[in-house]
Amino acid sequence: MPEPKPDRETTLVGRNLVRKFGDFTAVDGIDFEVHRGEIFGFLGPNGSGKTTTIRMMLGLLPPSSGFMEVLGIPVGERPELIRPRVGYMAQQFSMYRDLTAEQNLRFHGTAYGLTNQELRARIDQTLDLTGLRGRRHVKTEELSGGWRQRLALGAAIMHHPQVLFLDEPTAGVDPISRRAFWELLYEQAASGITVFVTTHYMEEAEHCHRLAFIRRGRIIATGSPDELRDRFEDGEVLELAPSDAAEAVRILRRARAREKLELKEIEMYGSLVHLIGPSVRRKKRSIMRELRKAGVNPGRAEIIEPSLEDVFIARMRSAEHD
Repeated sequence: MPEPKPDRETTLVGRNLVRKFGDFTAVDGIDFEVHRGEIFGFLGPNGSGKTTTIRMMLGLLPPSSGFMEVLGIPVGERPELIRPRVGYMAQQFSMYRDLTAEQNLRFHGTAYGLTNQELRARIDQTLDLTGLRGRRHVKTEELSGGWRQRLALGAAIMHHPQVLFLDEPTAGVDPISRRAFWELLYEQAASGITVFVTTHYMEEAEHCHRLAFIRRGRIIATGSPDELRDRFEDGEVLELAPSDAAEAVRILRRARAREKLELKEIEMYGSLVHLIGPSVRRKKRSIMRELRKAGVNPGRAEIIEPSLEDVFIARMRSAEHD
């Protein structure tokens, strides 16, 4: 991942933000600051308050209480000063499917007040930036999911915003298209644009300069991916490559329930299994013995550094008991 180059100029501020819907609290007293040129990620499961936070920052949804500031302007006081300076890519694809890529960009550019020669120049710039020049006359409904996401990003940035809000921008997009999309985001951040992105994809979280883990409307951890891994306090991580990962997880969880193994986490990662606990390396023989007794070959077993996903799951589980 490219090195972060934020210049410490604060562009987004949230202080004790709360949003209630009747008796339900969607956002529960969160605080954050985001700096110029930074990609800041909100990582959390569905329903954790990510979209609600973005909608409040955009002035689309008033907070129940708390303070918000975008580019030094209190949100809600002068929205007309904020909106021309921000871009927004919604969770649901919002382009007109019966229009071509170029027609969609023209519509969005006009909505932002671009006209004539400036509008034509911005459309050409955006088509080049997103790689859509060869597809400018293709109807949006005929574009693949990855190209549609590029078009939506292009529409959000063609007016040259200072802040870009992205709400789960690559949901349902294949990994190759997702990587290309993030390369575009790096370019925007390098040019000084602040990017606030929500996601529940761990691979996308790794691309952010800083992250906030959010659960049930509360921020439970913040920091860069490396900082979050360095603060991991749940013990060691033993990675197994068993012959049957799902069966290995079932066997080990059953052994833990019977207090035969002291492990905090037992999780499956594709064909691998991660076991987390204090001094787990000393339990390695017992773990492998349990699996062999049940007819599962434990395969490779080695102590590894915790992944961001290990950290995220551990923090979420810990928060359940706070």
